[in-house]
Amino acid sequence: PEFTMLEAYQAYGDYESMMELVEGMITHVSQKVLGTLVIEHKDREGEVTRTIDLTTPWRRVPYRELICEKAGADWFEISAQERKAKAIELGAEIHETDEDFEVSNAIFEKFIEPKLIQPTFVTHLPKELVPLAKLSPNDDSTVEVFECCINGQEIAPAYTEQNDPVQQRERLEDQAGEEQQKLDEDFLIALEHGMPPAGGMGMGIDRLCMMLLGQESIRDVLLFPQMKPKTKNTPSSEGAEESKQE
Repeated sequence: PEFTMLEAYQAYGDYESMMELVEGMITHVSQKVLGTLVIEHKDREGEVTRTIDLTTPWRRVPYRELICEKAGADWFEISAQERKAKAIELGAEIHETDEDFEVSNAIFEKFIEPKLIQPTFVTHLPKELVPLAKLSPNDDSTVEVFECCINGQEIAPAYTEQNDPVQQRERLEDQAGEEQQKLDEDFLIALEHGMPPAGGMGMGIDRLCMMLLGQESIRDVLLFPQMKPKTKNTPSSEGAEESKQE
């Protein structure tokens, strides 16, 4: 199936200006189309099963804070091996080859993100997760990133673009070495010629529609859903075959 994305970049913007953009866009669409900022999801009997309040300002919370709420306040103080063992104990799907940041992210994806029903900006993710984002000024282990989560799903990730060509090359080299990929030299050369500070955002339109319309399946909102092929036993195919014989 084909999914619909909206991408936006703002020269001299950053992840905070992207928060304002995402918050403003979604609330504007909800108010304009539905006439309300309070979204009710209902079951087949018409009973309200979930209420989402898009009234601003939306919650903003650091990624690490959410991890510690679930996995323990000392999560980032214990050893990597202890984190892996604890994640398995909690029930996360962990593989032997997983890097340390992947262990923490497995906790986030399984236990935290699905419970973020009300609009939430999860900020300052580990730098390994978003190699194209600018490092946080007060913590070079995280980046100026947010994930906008609503209805238990990521709706729109965004970040301050990394426009330092030296730092960008170093981080892409680290990633390429781990994943055995070639560097995008064209991108790096373009960056060396100069790029202004900028913020970038990508919004999943299908997930946004699911949230606004109260749909549980993404198949119900896709513009171009995958269609099942007609079988030879369908009436239309039988009629076509008879016409050919005539």
